[in-house]
Amino acid sequence: MSAFIKNMLGIQSPEEQVKKWRQSIRAQERQMDRQIRTIQVEETKVKRSLQLAAKKGDKAVCKTLAKEIVRTRKVIQRLHTSKAQLNSVSMQLGHQLATLKVAGSLQKSTEIMKVVNRLVKLPEISAQMQEMSREMMKAGIIEEMIDDTITGLDEEDLEDEAEEEVEKVLFEVTDGLLGQGGKVGAELNAPVEEEVKEDPELLSRLNKLRMAS
Repeated sequence: MSAFIKNMLGIQSPEEQVKKWRQSIRAQERQMDRQIRTIQVEETKVKRSLQLAAKKGDKAVCKTLAKEIVRTRKVIQRLHTSKAQLNSVSMQLGHQLATLKVAGSLQKSTEIMKVVNRLVKLPEISAQMQEMSREMMKAGIIEEMIDDTITGLDEEDLEDEAEEEVEKVLFEVTDGLLGQGGKVGAELNAPVEEEVKEDPELLSRLNKLRMAS
């Protein structure tokens, strides 16, 4: 079948498919960079609110805001990890092109299948990766996706770890006034709701965080 007929029928050559996938991966990496920057800006705002709440003695508010910072940092960490995994897939696809020149066809890759199987579960790029995985299955690079079962820490261990991270964030953001290694002074016993009412913006953000929790 000639290249002209293939184009008319919408059939892509292996080289064109790989090029398309790598372009999609670069677009997803740029999307993640934008998400990371947006989250970092929001984290800066939450830090300022936490510092203000600490000065006013709002322990409960401080802890809620610290939990939000922990959550945002975990999201950023996940996005950085996913970017590295996307880059790994792109490099593997580059190897596929080299193999194509020798073997004449795209080869099955267990490594690509493993990474794509993880990325397809990432909320931020799930739709794009599902479409890419279907195309890769048709091209014979990967087999039908499997469900990785990851055994992690039990709930109690996770809660303990999260609490420890919250304490570290409190200590970091309040310069040792609160959290691990810090001392809670008598000034931190003021009624929470009264102090929050004095700052409508902080109250609004806190309510949103509580609803999201």
